[in-house]
Amino acid sequence: MPVPVPRQRGVPVVETDRGSTGATGSSGGGDLTLLVIEDDPAGNFTVPQLLDAAGTRVRIRSARNLTEAERLLTDDVHCILVDLALPGHGEEELAPLKHVLRLAPRHAVLALTTSGDAERAAEAVRVGAQDHLFRDELDGRLLSRAIRYAVERKRADTAQVKLAESRLRAQENARLERGLLPTPLLQGSDLQFAARYRPGRSRALLGGDFYDTVRTADGTVHAMIGDVCGHGPDEAALGVELRIAWRALTFAGLCGDELLSTLQQVLEHERESEEIFATLCTVDIAPDGRRAGLCLAGHPTPLIARHGRTAKLLPYDDNGPALGLLPRARWPRRQVELGGAWSLMMYTDGLIEGRRGPDEKQRLGQDGMVEMINRQLAAGLEGEALLEAAVSEVRDLNGGELTDDVAVLLLSRHGARR
Repeated sequence: MPVPVPRQRGVPVVETDRGSTGATGSSGGGDLTLLVIEDDPAGNFTVPQLLDAAGTRVRIRSARNLTEAERLLTDDVHCILVDLALPGHGEEELAPLKHVLRLAPRHAVLALTTSGDAERAAEAVRVGAQDHLFRDELDGRLLSRAIRYAVERKRADTAQVKLAESRLRAQENARLERGLLPTPLLQGSDLQFAARYRPGRSRALLGGDFYDTVRTADGTVHAMIGDVCGHGPDEAALGVELRIAWRALTFAGLCGDELLSTLQQVLEHERESEEIFATLCTVDIAPDGRRAGLCLAGHPTPLIARHGRTAKLLPYDDNGPALGLLPRARWPRRQVELGGAWSLMMYTDGLIEGRRGPDEKQRLGQDGMVEMINRQLAAGLEGEALLEAAVSEVRDLNGGELTDDVAVLLLSRHGARR
């Protein structure tokens, strides 16, 4: 039975501008293009376009088989009407429809059948069609409305799928990146630990900065913080490799120059190019908590706040080069007196490279950071609260998000400000 689509009089034929709207794009209330796939030598769909009550023109293209349909399926097609009774597809149930769904996963698809085949029509919707139409009940108004609804339904389904995929990717990335951040190993130590991390990459949890803290069997607490130049995923991966290598080498008994020399070998082997380098600060705190060994590889010196005194930078003039710059570099280890009660803050340069104010060009720098920390200590902040306030204030002073990664680590002893 031919499809009784009425001719629309007085409606001019307008060529579709290909590429102006896609299968998943918005029609913006404008014209829609329907591709009809039906084995009909007499040409049931003889009109070039329909006009619905809302004034939307539906332009019609006809294909007699799937091969011809594939040729006519261009970007400006919004919807496909496929006859479920197309011949030449064997006994497989809904074979023409399934072929079209594979061929055009981004398009709205309508299934065409007879009212006596309602079960197959319902199955067509279950396998992926947006709706079904009965051949013997079809008219121009119903067809136009079905096309419009199918396009909107497909658009909503596509948006929902993309949202679900985006959420799933975000959850997977979050689990992965959280798993890559370190868990401090400080069992048996009387030191308190706090850390804050904020990557410079948008929507990332992990950047090129890295840190770690462990306690070895002799009671020494080892801490480190570092920064791989760059902000992408490759730099983040290299930072994780260096952190894991540092932990393994520390547990193996390496310290100071020997440890940093070995880490440089790891970096040279794993980096993507010879221009990649990393800065690093390592501290090993004696079991009694009163002394520490300090090594700097092109990294900012830590800040120390002793109980009842203002915070200041540790004195350190003998700073070795960043890892990866000089093949046979050396990194002297300097002994530092900590005292009885103290807080030691290690940080990456992202904390000090923001501006001093939204309308200022001058960088905050280490001196500005020390002033800021002293204000926060005077306000009674310590531990996690101190680090959170520091990172937030640096961001506010900068007038927005920082472009560089920021990592801050705080170790405190015996109730000192932390």
